[in-house]
Amino acid sequence: MPAPSPTPTGAAAKRPPAAERVYAHVKQAVLDREYAGGTLLTEGELADAVGVSRTPVREALLKLEVEGLIKLYPKKGALVLAVSAQEIADVVETRLLVEEFAVRKAVPAPPYLLARLEELLGEQRRHAEAGDLAAFAASDRCFHAEIVRHAGNEIISKLYDQLRDRQLRMGVAIMRALPDRITRNREEHSELLEFIRAGDADGAAECVRRHLGRVKDLVRGEEG
Repeated sequence: MPAPSPTPTGAAAKRPPAAERVYAHVKQAVLDREYAGGTLLTEGELADAVGVSRTPVREALLKLEVEGLIKLYPKKGALVLAVSAQEIADVVETRLLVEEFAVRKAVPAPPYLLARLEELLGEQRRHAEAGDLAAFAASDRCFHAEIVRHAGNEIISKLYDQLRDRQLRMGVAIMRALPDRITRNREEHSELLEFIRAGDADGAAECVRRHLGRVKDLVRGEEG
């Protein structure tokens, strides 16, 4: 009696659909700025890069257009949209509203939140030393997201999560343009953590305003 066919295991059994693989590939490359704003992507190039046919590429690009990362042009391809100064300003204003509220509610902070913020500061240091801007931006974003989640407002947390892709993309763009922002971000995060640890809600809120205000200055070209 022939032996039963082996059950697929590992990566082969769990491999996501082709459209999802294309979507993940393009989105990550856009967020990491491997595909910078103004880059024209073609279906054929993406199909070859991911190893799929053109049909799932079209499906993935349509989803990315809805998310505002690309603009499709029939018979030409997909244009990666640049991050505009207005978009950055809008995101910063939204973050100010959410994060100032959240940091006030984070005080007094429980030990687990302080420990998690310390852990993320350590991650940021390691990513900075390795020169990994994408990983640093992700850890930077997680630092702020932890404080927002601790506010305990599910609606606000979901609103903040909607900013994730824009935050990551902007973070990488700013740090590539101004590498000294990496060090300054870490210093400002450390300062914010100390205000939270000290139970100083007013000081923590002011620190958030200064920290995010510097991003506005960058947009206007006023950061020294």
